[in-house]
Amino acid sequence: MSRREEAAGCERVLELEVKLGRVTIRNPRAAPGELPKTFTFDAVYDASSKQADLYDETVRPLVDSVLRGFNGTVLAYGQTGTGKTYTMQGAWGDPETRGIIPSSFEHIFTHISRSQNQQYLVRASYLEIYQEEIRDLLAKDQSKKLELKENPETGVYIKDLSSFVTKNVKEIEHVMNLGSQARSVGSTNMNERSSRSHAIFLITVECSETGPDGHEHIRVGKLNLVDLAGSERQSKTGGPGERPKEASKINLSLSALGNVISALVDGKSTHVPYRDSKLTRLLQDSLGGNAKTIMVATLGPASHSYEESLSTLRFANRAKNIKNKPRVNEDPKDTLLREFQEEIVRLKAQLERRAVEYLSAWPSGMVVTKQDDQVG
Repeated sequence: MSRREEAAGCERVLELEVKLGRVTIRNPRAAPGELPKTFTFDAVYDASSKQADLYDETVRPLVDSVLRGFNGTVLAYGQTGTGKTYTMQGAWGDPETRGIIPSSFEHIFTHISRSQNQQYLVRASYLEIYQEEIRDLLAKDQSKKLELKENPETGVYIKDLSSFVTKNVKEIEHVMNLGSQARSVGSTNMNERSSRSHAIFLITVECSETGPDGHEHIRVGKLNLVDLAGSERQSKTGGPGERPKEASKINLSLSALGNVISALVDGKSTHVPYRDSKLTRLLQDSLGGNAKTIMVATLGPASHSYEESLSTLRFANRAKNIKNKPRVNEDPKDTLLREFQEEIVRLKAQLERRAVEYLSAWPSGMVVTKQDDQVG
């Protein structure tokens, strides 16, 4: 519990059994005879768990898949103040408290440095959905609102979203820091620096290698790292000015996310309402589509947060029943790596042509020799 919760005299209503992957929640205002509710998940982490445990056991296999050409998504969902941003980012400088995002940077570039007979290209984009508008956190013009488009082959994408080629951990961290400075945060009753937007950091990993047929084959993996805004009731958010308006937009997109999850799990729904919000359209592949997805649900242990924690547990319990259909993205046409390779071939041919033209222009009978690095 936080100091604020302890000072307010809140009691603990959550019990986490890490080895069994079980969470039990007790209603602080339970009627006589009302039993606690129990939920089971693929993995459960309590207050003594380390950031590295979560990454190594749960996230690392997903990032390995992205390096093999699958799409992957890590989604942090929960009430404000329960540690979504800490879980996703953590304290960057300290390996002990480093979150999922910096750990995935380290993982990707370590893998690339050890790989042989493969060429990699890593690109990064960073965006937020704030009050149902998409903002490019890396653009010079922050006021420009971006549009969602759909491509029959690659699915939903954002038109004119900035993308930076990064060659090492330092460069991709720099991209992340630039975007984080532009992110919409504000003070609420739940958290002094609450994320008032949904933020998505997108890493595209293109890999080229020569196949048994002697041809170059390209695979493209995309990793969405999603830090959702807080999922609490509007009455709890409080805070000045824009806060109530922000909360209603946040709740709109999170309830659209809930409706999509319900429709996918229901089995009877012929229509999945992805188009009800920008968030669900962007996460279309991650929910029931071509991606491997992890949802990290964060919980508050205090009696004060009982309603929100129960709601988060129910949400995650439904989400775990979604069945995705991930496949390797092999040889997509619009890869930057392919463009670069074609450009290199083009430039080499151009140089060779010029060398031939240059040599054919020499007067006949003239001999060219190379001595001591001087042409004579």
